[in-house]
Amino acid sequence: MGLILFRLIIIILVLVAGYFYPPFTLNRTGGALVGLLLGALIILLETRVRRAQFRIIWTASIGTLLGVLAGWLLGSIYHTVVRTSDMASFIRIFFLIAFPYIGFLLGIKKPEWLEPSFFANFFRSQGAERTYKLLDTSVIIDGRIAEVCGTGFVDGDLVVPQFVLKELQLVADSPDPLKRQRGRRGLEVLDRLQKTAKIKVVISDLDFPEIKDVDSKLIECAKALKAKIITNDFNLNKVAKLQGIEVLNINELANALKPVVLPGETMRVFILKEGKEKDQGVAYLDDGTMVVVDNARRMIGQTVDITVTSVLQTTVGKMIFGRYNGELR
Repeated sequence: MGLILFRLIIIILVLVAGYFYPPFTLNRTGGALVGLLLGALIILLETRVRRAQFRIIWTASIGTLLGVLAGWLLGSIYHTVVRTSDMASFIRIFFLIAFPYIGFLLGIKKPEWLEPSFFANFFRSQGAERTYKLLDTSVIIDGRIAEVCGTGFVDGDLVVPQFVLKELQLVADSPDPLKRQRGRRGLEVLDRLQKTAKIKVVISDLDFPEIKDVDSKLIECAKALKAKIITNDFNLNKVAKLQGIEVLNINELANALKPVVLPGETMRVFILKEGKEKDQGVAYLDDGTMVVVDNARRMIGQTVDITVTSVLQTTVGKMIFGRYNGELR
């Protein structure tokens, strides 16, 4: 209600100004109509500005100002070359209209071209290009990213947007004890990452207020920074790849690093529980891989050597089948 009242006041003020000070040598009625039209135009512009990102408003303004400057310079140059004054005036007006319009469109469609960092690249010495990697909430809560960064296999800067940090804080403040524990673990992981000398963690203020979904914000943030996304989220992984963004999935990395086991090899496992079939025992490797062992039901609670018979790769992971033929070691 307050905003609507404020808009009405603006329109009335411009209308009154047009009535008492009519432009273009109009009468008071014509001046009031011009004021009403300009007031409506101001409100329309205000509503469009409210929906736009500050980054777009900034680059569009810079592009327009640069267009005015370029148009004025070119118009002044041609003004001295052209012989007739009418032709010179036309060329100057043309440049003052065309170049600001081109600069405005450039600021909207290619905002990264008008950012300070883009111009700084022209004066920066040639060297290794700075790379960014965005962390989402799932990979922070997972925690394995801290160990991966500690090994030095991840280069560049780790970027944590404010909207991801806010989501993490909401999870940490959740009334659900399990969610609260996961959120606090994520905050501890971030603290560990910031203390790691091998990697730099940057908290970014880049946001997209018109987008509500955190995953969509991450994708737009990755486009703006030309960054990769580190995640464990299957859906985010697929959507980001469809939009041409490179994704580093910690689960895929863990699967790639699992030891390769071939049929006929011997391995030592701890039989944890009985299997579904007769005389079967079930064990688990350190990475969570299930090992189904024939003839091992009587060995529950003991560590035994088994012979691998087959390896099955499923959508949820890898399963190993083996056979126990020996005695307890």
